[in-house]
Amino acid sequence: MAFSESNYRQNEKTILCVDDEPIIRNLCRDVLEEYRVLQAEDGFAAIKILEVEEVDLVLSDVMMPNLDGLALLQKVKEQHPDQAVILMTGYSDKDLVLKALKAGADDFINKPINILQLSTTVEKVFEKQKIRHELADLKRIDQLKSNFLGLISHKLKTPATAISLFIQNIAEGVESPDDDNFKQIVAMVQAETVHLEQLIQDLLYFSDVALQETALTLEPVDLLALAGQVVIALQPAAHRRKISLESFTEPQLPVEPLMLNPERIRFAVRAVLDNAIKFTPEGGTVSLEGKVEDKYFTLLIKDTGIGITPPELAKIFNKFYQVDPDHTGQVRGFGLGLFYARDFISRMGGQLSIESQPGEGSIATIQFPLSD
Repeated sequence: MAFSESNYRQNEKTILCVDDEPIIRNLCRDVLEEYRVLQAEDGFAAIKILEVEEVDLVLSDVMMPNLDGLALLQKVKEQHPDQAVILMTGYSDKDLVLKALKAGADDFINKPINILQLSTTVEKVFEKQKIRHELADLKRIDQLKSNFLGLISHKLKTPATAISLFIQNIAEGVESPDDDNFKQIVAMVQAETVHLEQLIQDLLYFSDVALQETALTLEPVDLLALAGQVVIALQPAAHRRKISLESFTEPQLPVEPLMLNPERIRFAVRAVLDNAIKFTPEGGTVSLEGKVEDKYFTLLIKDTGIGITPPELAKIFNKFYQVDPDHTGQVRGFGLGLFYARDFISRMGGQLSIESQPGEGSIATIQFPLSD
């Protein structure tokens, strides 16, 4: 039989045991009963299983017909360089061991199999795997922090430089209120000041809310009322851009409180609305609508903005991603709002999606299931 598996508890690691002897495969299954153990009788059968299964560890004999353990190791590492592999062998050949280690084997188990050695070796490899993953996460976090600090420096420097240069020109008499273009320059500096203020507010908000990786405490929240508060808070920003920001709901909408984290959901709704305002030209409209359908409470945020191209839409929720400024009228931000918005909504049991076409605006949908 090429493919069988043991009983296992949900969410446990999966081991693929590859050996041409059924008695060895069954021994591995019994000793490693706390794991999900798949079985394959040779290297070719193992490759077929790996094509359709997520496997945490391959435990393979070296001497097998058709495709031996070394050849299987090489093929596995070609397709999955990070795949953990333990080889089992009855030969104490140093050249074989060196060759396998160079090919990427994580460890060896001698035959005849010692039950204690089998279980401890598997545990050791999984522990090494966990440490590698943790190190990779730490490197990723460190890189994200470096990117974020660099982004902050760049974002704050641009408006600060424009303001500083204007003040310096006034002090040195280069610019004068009597100049024809003085009002235009003042308007530009005022715009940079507003932008700088917005960046600082965003930065403080990310620091206070988004960057705190704590467990979410849920409580009953009237999402429709909360969304209305966010709309009111963003009216000044919409007014500055000469955008109509509207909110409406179905008549007598039966809304029950949802179990949410008020700070995180407020952040998410604000981030989606703020994004719609930023990418809607002057004279446009951004609307928020609440509705209940198919046992879901839905918030629809629609805008008459510039729209999003399919390649940009595919990356819109990526951390630090920002749409090409050539397409946005130089709208600038940190590229974090939508990333955290979807993350928070997902962690509270909801969904955030965005549909858009270039030149046709966008529709963002926030959905939460209603309790039965």
